[in-house]
Amino acid sequence: MPVTAASLERAALDSAVREIAAEMADRPDRGTVASYIPELAEVDPGRFALVVIDADGHVAAGGDSEAPFSIQSISKVFTLTLALGMAGDRLWAKVGREPSGSPFNSIVQLENEKGIPRNPFINAGAIAVTDLILARRQPREALGEILRFLQFLSDDTSIVIDAAVAASEQRTGFRNAALANYMRSFGVLENPVDFTLGVYFHHCAIAMSCRQLAQAGRFLAHLGANPATGMRVVSPERARRINAIMLTCGHYDGSGEFAYRVGLPGKSGVGGGILAVAPGKASVAVWSPGLDAAGNSHLGRIALEKLTRRMGWSIFGT
Repeated sequence: MPVTAASLERAALDSAVREIAAEMADRPDRGTVASYIPELAEVDPGRFALVVIDADGHVAAGGDSEAPFSIQSISKVFTLTLALGMAGDRLWAKVGREPSGSPFNSIVQLENEKGIPRNPFINAGAIAVTDLILARRQPREALGEILRFLQFLSDDTSIVIDAAVAASEQRTGFRNAALANYMRSFGVLENPVDFTLGVYFHHCAIAMSCRQLAQAGRFLAHLGANPATGMRVVSPERARRINAIMLTCGHYDGSGEFAYRVGLPGKSGVGGGILAVAPGKASVAVWSPGLDAAGNSHLGRIALEKLTRRMGWSIFGT
């Protein structure tokens, strides 16, 4: 087989993923698993996975790449995509597009901003987005639509909701209930709070592997279309705008640090996963359950920083 620039880059990617995964497996500084959701507190902090799917569909995988984990707030990327498809720019009357600079479950900004969440990736904003998807549907129907969308994007019908994690969130989600009721008092939420929260808790409890997650995110890396099929998910403009919100808001009050160090749009979840997008290049998923102080995967961010440096993928230049 002749050596081409593409084959050399693929070999470099395989090597980078393999070596980064091995390095992360041996690191002692693993962060702290989320303890406020009891089911997540039981996850082994020693797990690590990294998967990259390039524009040609080549999969570079390292670590526990097939192990399912709770995607948590990463689901907010996909609920935002669905809600924009349903409501278009009318969505922005319910939620803003600015970084929060506050913890993901803070109620302080809601008090100052008349119940309008700062962006769709903090908890309040994602609850508002969920409420829009729920409009004129039963909770089971709305949740089914979200789950089917992820199954479609990943081309994998085996993706399911982790019922134990969902139940654990419902038992302990008092702050989310406070956020939802506060927004309901301003008319931002239009459905019964229990219905909206039920759908929210369940879509955050969807379980996926890094391979499935990287596959689901491919449309964002390629101007809104899956490069394997050419099937369009969103317009190029909408894909760019979702990526922009991921870059500025995808890691809560750690978003600036992530942009500074990694230089890619990304969305984290307290299950320890991160979905990152290298526009025109690849979709990336990483999982390491231990979190930093802002609630983002500690080793996940370090691994992505190493990957973007080695591959020259930062959107800000090499």
